[in-house]
Amino acid sequence: SEYIFTTHFTILMATLLHFFIGAFVTALGTYYYYNHHVQIDSNNMSGPDPKSAKTIYEFTVKDTHGNDVSLEKYKGNVVLVVNIASKCGLTKNNYAKLTTLLEKYESQGLRILNFPCNQFNSQMPESDGEAMVCHLRDAKANIGDVFQKVDVNGSGASPLYQFLKHKQSGTLGSAIKWNFTKFLVNKDGVPVDRYAPTTDPMDIAKDIEKLL
Repeated sequence: SEYIFTTHFTILMATLLHFFIGAFVTALGTYYYYNHHVQIDSNNMSGPDPKSAKTIYEFTVKDTHGNDVSLEKYKGNVVLVVNIASKCGLTKNNYAKLTTLLEKYESQGLRILNFPCNQFNSQMPESDGEAMVCHLRDAKANIGDVFQKVDVNGSGASPLYQFLKHKQSGTLGSAIKWNFTKFLVNKDGVPVDRYAPTTDPMDIAKDIEKLL
């Protein structure tokens, strides 16, 4: 009986030891996850609140190749922000006039920031990267800097576009109505005007000249 008791006691102790080791490993894993992975995820989502931000310089976006670009690089420039599309009825005129606008004012400090957007009738089907670069080259659209495709409306809208819409609300609400909506930003990084998709880029020239 003493042998049986000793055997049962040994099994019990081994079971308890196994349980405590398992509990310790689980607790350690949980601690590591919440103090490393969760923190990393939080850092990945960090950024300015679009409703409290003051300038575009607080935002970082990605270029068409996926590289981070801080908009601080445009400090001191007048900036025109445009959501572009390749298959829109407005594309040909806007590509041509944005090219002319940049040729005329780039040396004086104008920069055009182009954000491809596929939200309006899927009229920007080209992929980011080389496909986008080739499309613009083939279209002879020398329209400035091109960034990664974004949503401009909805819950997944780019934080930059949330900020722009907050600062410059449009007709019948702040939502972007169509391709080639344009935002004019002064040398301090503050959005000062917004133009409808049908506004010819050259009609913005007089406003740009006032800010240069």
